[in-house]
This record gives sequence, structure tokens and C-alpha cells, in this order.
Amino acid sequence: MDNTVQKGLEYGICPSAERCGGCCYQGVAYTDQIKNKEGETRAFLKQNGVDPALLLGIESSPCIYRYRNKMEYTFGNEVKDGPTILGLHAKKSFISIVSTEDCRLVHQDFNEVLKATLKFALEHGYTHYNQKLHTGFLRSLILRRGVRTKELLVNIVTSSAQEFDEAGFKDMILGLPLENTVVGIMHTVNDNKADALIADEVRQIWGRSWYNEEILGLKFKVGAFSFFQTNVEAAERLYKDAIGLIDGLEGKTVYDLYCGTGTMTQAMALKAKKAIGVEIVAEAVETAKTSAEINGLDNCEFICGDVGAVLSSIQEKPDVIMVDPPRAGIMPKAMQQILSYSVDQIVYVSCNPKTMAGNLHTALLSGYRIKQIKAYDNFSFTKHVEAVALLERAE
Repeated sequence: MDNTVQKGLEYGICPSAERCGGCCYQGVAYTDQIKNKEGETRAFLKQNGVDPALLLGIESSPCIYRYRNKMEYTFGNEVKDGPTILGLHAKKSFISIVSTEDCRLVHQDFNEVLKATLKFALEHGYTHYNQKLHTGFLRSLILRRGVRTKELLVNIVTSSAQEFDEAGFKDMILGLPLENTVVGIMHTVNDNKADALIADEVRQIWGRSWYNEEILGLKFKVGAFSFFQTNVEAAERLYKDAIGLIDGLEGKTVYDLYCGTGTMTQAMALKAKKAIGVEIVAEAVETAKTSAEINGLDNCEFICGDVGAVLSSIQEKPDVIMVDPPRAGIMPKAMQQILSYSVDQIVYVSCNPKTMAGNLHTALLSGYRIKQIKAYDNFSFTKHVEAVALLERAE
């Protein structure tokens, strides 16, 4: 039996599996999960005119349970006028919430903080926010964890409808018997009607607003609102594979587009002449700059802005390009700008093989050939698949 599968068998099936929308493969053998994901990836390639035989297969996750280092829980109820609970959205629902106090995909500390936070809320008589009526108080609880550093960040999100007992919440969280060390407790006020997290005010109750993480031999400062890979062990392997596809970084200038907090940018800067990261999220860019200083890298440059706009103004030309776009993929204009540099190699890291396949088809029409594609299961029990493709300029 695969060691990855064996390591997770003791956790069993989640008791919320039938109702919770967080997973779609609970109760499905892991070997069948990755077989399905590989088949879907091949189908996306074929639908977009990309030879599915180029896919080298799919890598299973190094850890299939307890891998998530971030979770955003929502306050609500499962049925109308039901009691306030804290958990994830029910399957195919934007309103109903399912309790997930025994989730198998997160560290047990997350489950303990979730249960304690709900108990605290009920004891204080706080109401939960109603997404339809835009009334109520408690909105969400966001937990983030440094897997290598064992640092835990707690962020409770409310509206401004009531006063929140910040001192009591701090004492409650710090009094929990946790394996990880709490390094920051935050209170974010969000009165926006949208379901998205938009911070009107961020109050630092205790500690700091970031945690530290280590990946690829480098240290990273991850802010409360910064993007960072959810499965660190799997992401590290994927990044190593992606960077390893490049034919020699020494003496080269590399673009890392949609770079997030600059994990791959900095890893490539260890060998490259210069690495330039482009990211639209300002906090992620500032975090990347800080991490580069911590790691003693002076050949990194991070630019905040939309990729298309930045490429229209940047002067220094790349020798190689790495892209890691969001789920929507690379927009047509930006894709054409990337291809117009005519670099010998483009490495495409994707969190959505469907949109990646469309971008790869565009590259084929622009004089590139696809050397190889590999899929990665970094999010076991969910529908999500990662992939890495190597593009080479045709002679």
C-alpha cells in the first residue's frame, strides 16, 4: 500500500462528509481520487487541442490529511432560525453552514480553536451575521499556521454591530492547550455587504499580524491576508520540480509573474543573475520584500501591479519566464505580452488545469511547443488539481 495512503487511514471518514462542501472525495479511496484528477486533466488538455499524451501523470500528495495551513470558517446556521454554529459552507449552498469541529484536513489545533471560539461566542450572546439581511455580528474565523515553525495566527472577523470582548477572547485563546504557539490574535471589522473579506479596520489584539514559515531552505514572513500555498509539503515538491525544469539559471534574468509572496522568486534568485516578481496584491509584495531581506537576497525585485500593465512598462527583459496565475488563468492580452518576449523557456505553474489548457493552446499557436506536463494532487479529498507545464520556443 502507498505510504501516503497508509499514513492517513487512522483518521477515518469525517462525520460531516455528507453535508460539508469543503470536500468532495470523502469515503473515496485515495488511489481513485488521483486517478479521477488525472483523467480530468487529460480531458481538459484534449478539449483545448493539447495532446493529452504530454501529461506525464499525477503526483500524489506527500500528506493527505492535516495538510491545510489556512482555514476560513463562517459563523451561521445550518437551517433557518437554527442555533449559531461555526464551520464551512454546506454543499451547493452560500447560506447554510455545517459544523466542522472534527475536520481531518487541518491540524487538530484548528478544531480546538474553532470549538473554543464558538463556545466563547455563545456565552457572550453574540449574533451571527446574516448574509441575506446584512444584519448581525460574527462573520468568520481565520486560522493560519506555520507548518515548519509551529506558529499560529488567529483572526476573528465581525461587523461593527456590537462591541467585541477582545480582552476576554485573547485570554481564552492564550489559555488553550495547543501544540502550536499562538503568535498573533487579530480582530478584523468588516461591514461590507459582500461575502468577501474586506477589512474596514484591523485591530491587533495581541502579538503580531504575521507568522513565519520555512520552505525551499528560505524563511518567509506570511501576513494575515497574504496568499501562501495551503499544503507546504506538497508545494515545496512542486516548486522544486518547476524550477528544476529551467535549463540553468546562472547568469539569467527571470520573471516570476503572479508571484504571490515571492517563494519561487527567491528560490530562483539563489542561482539567477536577477529575479523579478510581479504581483497585484500589495501586502504580498511587501511581505516578499521583507522575506528577501531576511534571506539576504539583493538580486530580487518585486513590483506591485497587474501583470499586463507592468509588462508594458518594465524595461529589463527576461531570459526565462515563470508564471503562476490565479484560477482564472492568464488573460489574453497578458498572455500575448508574455509570449512576445520569445524567451527559450516558459514554466507554467497552474492551480486550474482547465484554464491552463486554454493558455497552452494559445502558446502553441504562437510558435511554442509543450515539452511536458505533470499534474500534482496538493489538495486531497477536494476537486482541485495543480499542474506544471514546460514550454519551449520552437526553432
